[in-house]
Amino acid sequence: MRPSALHGDAATRRSDLLLDTCTGLALLAVCGAVQASSLGGSAGLTTDYVWRGTSQTQGDPAVQAGASIASDSGLYASAWGSNVEFPGSGASTEFDVAVGWSGAIAGDWAMDVNVLHYRYPSTEVDLDWTELNGRLTYAGRYWAAFGWSPEALGAEGDGLYSQAGVRWPVGETLALELAAGRYALYDAYDDSYWHGQASAIWTFKVPFELRVTAHATDSSAERLFGESAAGNRIEAALQASF
Repeated sequence: MRPSALHGDAATRRSDLLLDTCTGLALLAVCGAVQASSLGGSAGLTTDYVWRGTSQTQGDPAVQAGASIASDSGLYASAWGSNVEFPGSGASTEFDVAVGWSGAIAGDWAMDVNVLHYRYPSTEVDLDWTELNGRLTYAGRYWAAFGWSPEALGAEGDGLYSQAGVRWPVGETLALELAAGRYALYDAYDDSYWHGQASAIWTFKVPFELRVTAHATDSSAERLFGESAAGNRIEAALQASF
């Protein structure tokens, strides 16, 4: 869910530049994956598509699927889709494409950097936008993630998202996660908000995973996105990865 916004000429030029960069990186990823590559994918069903603390489906279920290709060098390209519901926009589908690099950088440290483009076909307003993302992970359990865009949520303004989290394995099939994030949208919407989440993840039979997550946002998120999208909620998601 996002506030209503229309792109201007300046934002469109920035978007075109990022899309050109995305295309170039995609070509590099494909070239690097020709000789040595691995394919992957996922399919899932969730009771509520929650993204950065806010519902993208107005609390309704979502069906999601994705695919990726990665080279031995760490370069990868991926595509992912879900149904969405943004009142007043006509949006019913989200389609994301990303290109990037991931891998170990030193000892227990790993990094993932990518360019991610969000596309919403057949909408009454232009909601498409592009974001630069980075994620630093330690020992596979602790992480810090950042996302920056000059057209945050499809608006004519910058936005910076940051998140920190931790994962605790509990036995061989169960894990717990805690994470907190802040989305600074002062340039785009003259506001910002905080959110937190706590998850229990059960890998009951490979490749199936059941994730139950409690989400909470502050009052600023409700002011930005409305009570139907922000606030407190529980999400349950079943996913298969291959």
